Amino acid sequence: MDDSAPALELIGIEKSFGAIHANRSISISFARGSIHGVIGENGAGKSTLMSIAYGMQRPDAGEIRIGGKSVALTGPQDAIAAGIVMVHQYFMLIDRFTVLENVMLGTEPSFGIGRALSTARRELTRLGQAYGLDLPPDKRIRDLTMGERQGVEILKALYRKARILILDEPTSVLSPQQTARLFEILRKLRDAGGTVIFISHKLGEIMELTDRVTVLRHGAVVGQAATAGTSQDALAGMMIGGKVDLGRIGGPAQPGELLLEGRALTVRDRRGIVQLHGVDLKIRAGEIVAVAGVAGNGQSELIQALAGLLPLEPGGETRWRGRSLDRGECNPTSLRALGIAHVPEDSRRFGLVAAFSAAESSILGHHDRPPAADGFRLDRQAIAAGCRTMMDDFDVRPPDPRKRTGSFSGGNQQKLLLARELGQDPDLLLIAEPTQGVDIGAVAAIQARLADLRRRGKAVLLVTSDLDQMRALADRIVVLSGGKIVGNLSPEEASDTKLGLMMGGVAEARA
Repeated sequence: MDDSAPALELIGIEKSFGAIHANRSISISFARGSIHGVIGENGAGKSTLMSIAYGMQRPDAGEIRIGGKSVALTGPQDAIAAGIVMVHQYFMLIDRFTVLENVMLGTEPSFGIGRALSTARRELTRLGQAYGLDLPPDKRIRDLTMGERQGVEILKALYRKARILILDEPTSVLSPQQTARLFEILRKLRDAGGTVIFISHKLGEIMELTDRVTVLRHGAVVGQAATAGTSQDALAGMMIGGKVDLGRIGGPAQPGELLLEGRALTVRDRRGIVQLHGVDLKIRAGEIVAVAGVAGNGQSELIQALAGLLPLEPGGETRWRGRSLDRGECNPTSLRALGIAHVPEDSRRFGLVAAFSAAESSILGHHDRPPAADGFRLDRQAIAAGCRTMMDDFDVRPPDPRKRTGSFSGGNQQKLLLARELGQDPDLLLIAEPTQGVDIGAVAAIQARLADLRRRGKAVLLVTSDLDQMRALADRIVVLSGGKIVGNLSPEEASDTKLGLMMGGVAEARA
């Protein structure tokens, strides 16, 4: 292997899926000892390209070189053997296994497992000390925070002696402090001679972390630059072919009628653990209320309870337009009839059905009434036409209602889900991580739609880990820590430092 050659080279990569030309003669060189950002709109070809680099897809044409040597990757095992490891946006961990078991999984020997476990435990201790990843090896994944789970994925890569680490949207569920810690680890990897390929839609992170950045659009490379020699505006312009403004959206709120009120909301998660402790919350027409909190601090349970997916403990009450809702009304079907829509945090698991066509996913929850249903029968023609309109309105690519939902990119699945729920023109939208995995052009469009709901006198409860998005949209920011409200802030008060400390339970503020 030539030590002077780039760590990884993708040369003239071509890949098509039927009529979809996903990668168009892409050539990128990833240097040793560098952090290289790869950005682009949803459907730009990033995921396909990284799947090829990790051996999950075979290119139709082109060449892959590792350390100057041409290789044929027939699967992820070939990539891992060559020193390439990929950390996916959706963690590939087994909840009931321990940290140690997850790290070892796939490398364990056929015989002598006890000795192998002891050796792996020592190596985990060494790696944890070297990279500041002090995770208890016998703790189960289900008991870890999202930041700790990200750490386990990094430990898996280090344990497999990764020289090239591919990270797909790694900060989407992390707090500012957890993101800063991850960046420290990635810089240590770079400084030790490793290569990091960092895929993110957050241009601020690209500017802060990377040494070089490549921009893809419509399956082709449209720009490459040293990060220090470019800007967020320039990168955004290359990504979408025009200017994007992601600053504060809309004027000051003009709150009206009290729509939803939660009183003494106490909620247990699906394991029976209390995650929300006596929370009081009010949402008025014509305002966007954001909920900030590190994953695992109750915000997921709050929005699920308000959407009728988790029951309230005795003593808690939900009121809609001044009327108390009984337990029989606190279910998704009844709440939907009242004018409450819900976009879940994990849209792949709870908002869509991967095996369904896009047209079928576009009517979930609304399938029993016109235009989807004609009496007791589905109107397939009307469903397809409605789905095509949604796809056009929200720029879902490719705009094919017949295509299986699971075969769309994560960002395009998210846009399909948003199109379905916003298309019902709800009075209150409960929405979690609306732009997770979505490109910057779509972020601007989605944020504009949420702001338009407010302008028209609707209400939005927004749960997001994107602090810039909170400040751009929210009229009030409610901060949760340990399942309790520890702060109510205006967007102007909500600096990264202040929010981060409050989310971490270090500081408390009352407005």
